[in-house]
Amino acid sequence: MISVILNGEPRQVRAGSIADLVASLGLDAKKVAVERNREIVPRSTLADVALADGDALEIVHFVGGGC
Repeated sequence: MISVILNGEPRQVRAGSIADLVASLGLDAKKVAVERNREIVPRSTLADVALADGDALEIVHFVGGGC
């Protein structure tokens, strides 16, 4: 387990890629935007970017709907 800041909250998560984290949160990687340490991570590279202890992540997911 490693320590990260996820959307402003300290969390313990499994080491792995950002895609692994997104999946563990029950989110669809095709419908998220991720910022890691104040830099946008291209969606096509989420599986290639390894999480590191102390990373600060912001994850937003897109929700459909409307009138």
